[in-house]
Amino acid sequence: MKKLLPLVMAAVCSAGAISSVQAVELSGAVGVTGQGDMTYRLGAGFDWGTQWWESSTGRLTGYWDAGYTYWEGANGYSSGKHSISFAPVFVYEFGQGSVTPFIEAGIGVSLFSGTRVGEQNLGSAFNFEDRIGVGIKFRETQRVGIRAIHYSNADIKKPNDGIESYSLFYSHAI
Repeated sequence: MKKLLPLVMAAVCSAGAISSVQAVELSGAVGVTGQGDMTYRLGAGFDWGTQWWESSTGRLTGYWDAGYTYWEGANGYSSGKHSISFAPVFVYEFGQGSVTPFIEAGIGVSLFSGTRVGEQNLGSAFNFEDRIGVGIKFRETQRVGIRAIHYSNADIKKPNDGIESYSLFYSHAI
């Protein structure tokens, strides 16, 4: 935990520097792992302020996502793990208006407070984060949706059990 604190502080300071340039979107998520343990995530998103392939069908946008996740363990397994993550996330918004469906996908990096999370042995504290999600955006300021995030070390170190979090999320731009 002592090693994780400087990284969290650096992420918070970086988030403050980025937020002065772009709008910040705060998010919260509650989920479950593939093994049935609960996850709780807090995040901050920083819009890229760019759009591509804009048409009557929709547009491609994106944001930087910084997150903190608490991983609950059960049944006598290693519990109470923490992780921080950072990822670029691409978002395709369908249409334009006050209610807009979207899909998102991204690949980033994460650092866990240990190598065991619940029943899973990740092999290393450093892992990659792959995500995919769907949802609805309301009035350009709120989003709600579901998301699947997979963490693994890409066989950098054995074992590499990996772990997933399937969650319901809500975010609000400030």
